[in-house]
Amino acid sequence: MTRENALFDTSDPAAEAEADARADADVRNGRLISHDAVKRWLSSWGSTEPLPRPRVGD
Repeated sequence: MTRENALFDTSDPAAEAEADARADADVRNGRLISHDAVKRWLSSWGSTEPLPRPRVGD
């Protein structure tokens, strides 16, 4: 019996390097959303007035 590879059983080093480069560029250029902004947003999901999705700089 052969086992199929799960989603994360294989890797693509070139794709990972490209994703890392994009993430590094975002950090260098300040294109970030703070952890606290995301926490506030997620915490609001169960309320009667959920917050809008945070944006870069929040």
